[in-house]
Amino acid sequence: MTSPSSSAEAPRSTYSEAGVDTAAGDLAVELMKSSVRATQGPEVLGGVGGFAGLYDASFLKEYRRPLLATSTDGVGTKVAIAQAIDKHDTIGQDLVGMVVDDIVVMGAKPLFMTDYIACGKVVPERIADIVRGIAEACSATGTALVGGETAEHPGLLGPDDYDVAGAATGVVEGDDMLGAHLVQPGDAVLALASSGIHSNGYSLVRHILKNAGLGYGDRADDLGATWGEALLEPTRLYTSPLLRLVEALPGSVHSLSHVTGGGIAANLARVLPQGTRVDVDRSTWSPSPVFRTLSDVAGTSLEQAEGTWNLGVGFFAVVSPDQVDAAVDALAGDGIPAWQAGVVEAGEATGDDYEQGAKGVDGGAVRLVGAYADGAK
Repeated sequence: MTSPSSSAEAPRSTYSEAGVDTAAGDLAVELMKSSVRATQGPEVLGGVGGFAGLYDASFLKEYRRPLLATSTDGVGTKVAIAQAIDKHDTIGQDLVGMVVDDIVVMGAKPLFMTDYIACGKVVPERIADIVRGIAEACSATGTALVGGETAEHPGLLGPDDYDVAGAATGVVEGDDMLGAHLVQPGDAVLALASSGIHSNGYSLVRHILKNAGLGYGDRADDLGATWGEALLEPTRLYTSPLLRLVEALPGSVHSLSHVTGGGIAANLARVLPQGTRVDVDRSTWSPSPVFRTLSDVAGTSLEQAEGTWNLGVGFFAVVSPDQVDAAVDALAGDGIPAWQAGVVEAGEATGDDYEQGAKGVDGGAVRLVGAYADGAK
């Protein structure tokens, strides 16, 4: 009788046979090393490849009351467009924008960030492109990229599929923290221009194009590019300009709002105190062409997308009314167009068209009024 061990050779059961290529992972690390190191100052210890990133926080002893701010996020379904057109060098900036620009809302200076990339198959050059984009954006925001992880998930993700996420930590002096507690009736609400759709509402974007039978390689004449190229416009980074603004106008910047998921009104309402309201005047800006073109393709109005897209406003800053011109000029000097879009008023919301707080925050009330301007802002 033949024993099982002497029969036909059993299938091999190795990690590589299961679809995980550790050598490709090692090569990806080698390709990304230089870009990661460029973000690191003397505070970062241990270099690339450790089990954990180390950051020397001795300087925090100089703070009276250091408050650590932390944020985590991903890029969302925008990565599907990067995958579709095989362009991966801008997604990293989107990630940093979504994560680090949430920290500056508190007035915090970012310290360090880690990233996580899950993929169906490690393609070293593709992973290096993604991390290079993260590293360049970290450098632009003054954030050290201290570590990360690339995980290969064959069978769960397709060979060309991936997702990215990250987390960052920053610090602010307790007495200098920004927020609704500083906002007063009469404060001016400044709108800061976005670079495009940023990284929210891409499920709707993809739905619109699919229903219209449009591909990412098709030319979007109104946008002067293919749909894929136009839709991958990276998220604008606001951290460094806003930190410079806060430093230049001490005590005059009261609260900041990052316009991400939930749209314009809901995100502004989160950084206003209860018992206040703001009418955001649509006539003070013209939404970017990408928003108008998508709305035209969908057969909907811009107003219908106000709870999904930023429509040209990536951030709000609530500032002292006597510092409006100085703030606008300072932001313009940093390449960010800004304009006054409203005024904080005392009083409760009096209509159903107001957004009252959002995401668990019972803040102020915001609505959009008027019609959008026709020309470019």
